[in-house]
Amino acid sequence: MRVLALLDGTLADPEAPLFRADDLGVMRGDGCFETILVVDRAPRELGAHLERMERSARLMQMPLPEREAWERAAQAVIDAWPWESETEMGLKLVCTRGVDGGDGTPHGFAMGMDVGPETRRKRDSGVEVVTLERGYSSDLMERAPWLLLSAKTLSYAVNMAALREAESRGADEVVFTADDGVVLEGPTSTVVLAQGRTLLTTPPAAGVLQGTTQGALFRAAEQAGWRTEVVNFPTSALFDSDGVWLASSLRRITQVRSIDGTSIKADDALHAEVVDLYESNYRA
Repeated sequence: MRVLALLDGTLADPEAPLFRADDLGVMRGDGCFETILVVDRAPRELGAHLERMERSARLMQMPLPEREAWERAAQAVIDAWPWESETEMGLKLVCTRGVDGGDGTPHGFAMGMDVGPETRRKRDSGVEVVTLERGYSSDLMERAPWLLLSAKTLSYAVNMAALREAESRGADEVVFTADDGVVLEGPTSTVVLAQGRTLLTTPPAAGVLQGTTQGALFRAAEQAGWRTEVVNFPTSALFDSDGVWLASSLRRITQVRSIDGTSIKADDALHAEVVDLYESNYRA
């Protein structure tokens, strides 16, 4: 199932050509995007996603259409989605720099997609993870901003290659590590640890994407009396913590059950509590 909308709010045929062959998003992956979970017509953390998209565009020095255009396109997709049969949707917002040699006008759209069975399996059953080196130190972002380490760009070839490597090793997901041993993030997720009644995640200054789902979880956890810390931590913390999760929009809060072939603490009661904290943000 696909629903496609342009930034003026009109619907388009999702199976018809949309991009020119010389669009810089196609030729160079020069653009940014966001993926938002929509449940029963309600988008989760839409404002935070749009803010992150604006930040990615600033880091890329790329013009971005006004926020109202994205909101209009998103609403058009939501209104056209068959909620009677599909209660969840992945809403993707995509913007490219435009055509090669053009006038710099960006090209954007919004598309709604099914939440697939593999995503639901990981969400429900947990995942096995491998750690892979990302190839840079945790302080590189400040020294080399042109690498766009904390931007959500269309250039996801390395991230997808990492997931294929995990699959070749019999695992589901990846946790990237820095040269100095700091835990970074997953290819499409934020790493969250529990140590007692404290939740931890890696700071964006380490070159990771600021997590919208992780942010919602931490917000609810703080309201419930948990402590939260945004701090660097070593790979050994993955094995020493009371729980490890990968937070992402469509998979929500996914429990990690093993890392590099070694089982870790995966308390189902704690997992249910952490998931409930996240879901509490969206209850009426």
